[in-house]
Amino acid sequence: MAASASPSAPWRSGLEGARAHFWPGVALQVVCFGLVLSYYRYPPAREALAHLMKLKLAMGYSFGILSTGLFGGFLPFCYLHFSKERGGPARYRWSQGLALTVFWAYKGLEVDVFYRVLARTVGPGHDVATILSKVVIDQFLYCPVIAIPITAAIYQWTETNFDWAAAVSDWRTPGWYLRRVLPVLISNLGVWVPAVAIIYALPTPLQLPLQNLVLCFFTLLIAHQTRTPALEPAPAIDCPL
Repeated sequence: MAASASPSAPWRSGLEGARAHFWPGVALQVVCFGLVLSYYRYPPAREALAHLMKLKLAMGYSFGILSTGLFGGFLPFCYLHFSKERGGPARYRWSQGLALTVFWAYKGLEVDVFYRVLARTVGPGHDVATILSKVVIDQFLYCPVIAIPITAAIYQWTETNFDWAAAVSDWRTPGWYLRRVLPVLISNLGVWVPAVAIIYALPTPLQLPLQNLVLCFFTLLIAHQTRTPALEPAPAIDCPL
């Protein structure tokens, strides 16, 4: 593929993805900001969100597992499965949808733990310094080192219809992080930097529910950037990681 031959292609792919989803992302962030503003300024909204917070506290970690599996895995899968691309076959099979739902259910547990750890170590406050510290740890440590590489790898494996040989061959090709992870990471920054700044303005029990609203949109972006054509063999590219 000609695009893969250029070291700048991953940057272009990530920027194109961020640009293509810019306005939907802005609309989603406006909605999230409106929810946070309503929580602090509109008593009926605060009361409704207080009920959600009580439900989250009562269910514990199971809330994150179930809700994130739903918003990150099952609902995006249904959209991709039932909306055929250019009259072709369904994007994902049910087995692939189940795998992604299970993966995001696990991620719900992981993110819930991550938010709790941040609340304990950085603090539960909503001042600018606390929010900024959490955003930096989230977006410039957790995401590039753990969250995005694992997510990209799982989606690529799913795209091969669970062909371990094809997936492992792609992972072992030099420059995998640059080719496969970096485009998603760039798009991730465009969506999540403003989103997590809004999310961390809420009390800790409400952060995961709001995160799931953004996640439903972002998983569609990941599916778009990791679709099958991106798994064709690519020439070796020098990679920083």
